[in-house]
Amino acid sequence: MASDMTGEPITVILVDDHPVVRAGYRRLLESTTNIRVVAEADDGETGHLLYLEHKPDVVVLDLNMAGIGGLETIRRIKAGDPDVRILVFSMLNSEAMVQHALKTGASGYITKQCGAKQMIQAIRQVSQGKKYIDPEMASSIAANMTLNSASEDPLSILTEREFQIFKLMAEGNSCAQIAGMISISPKTVGVHHTNIMKKLKLQNMAQLVRLAISCNVTLA
Repeated sequence: MASDMTGEPITVILVDDHPVVRAGYRRLLESTTNIRVVAEADDGETGHLLYLEHKPDVVVLDLNMAGIGGLETIRRIKAGDPDVRILVFSMLNSEAMVQHALKTGASGYITKQCGAKQMIQAIRQVSQGKKYIDPEMASSIAANMTLNSASEDPLSILTEREFQIFKLMAEGNSCAQIAGMISISPKTVGVHHTNIMKKLKLQNMAQLVRLAISCNVTLA
């Protein structure tokens, strides 16, 4: 992996479904010493293919995108390259999303409310194989871990696959649609759905959507 400490540019792929966001951050990064954006994608599928083509030092990735979404994109890239360095860059500032993104394989997590300096710092740190989490979110996560209270995050009892399906369901996708997105059978999605509802003690989809919004794992 390249490093800005070696004089070689840190190569970056931007994966975000908002062209204005990508354009703004491309300008920011390319005006920064030793960072170069080599490709852009507006969905996870394309982002995965571009990663295979360019093998950048860092993938900067949104979570809420059409298609397979950010978590599945992380999982697919990570499955093919365990050493990949992915920085999540999201509107979602939920502790549950941070923890599950990191468990899925992300190297860092910042929100779209962060400043330009923080974005650059995060990319440089992740490119060196280090973890980076938005400092405010990291402090909150550490405090809740100290409390060791599952009630702080009701979604912590879900497995990574269950959490991924929970988020896709909350976004309005059917079992058949989810099966196609993440390449498993509709029957398997149905089994996960049943387990999710039991674990979270939910009676219907309306309750699931309300929980997702209250835990800030999907946009209202």
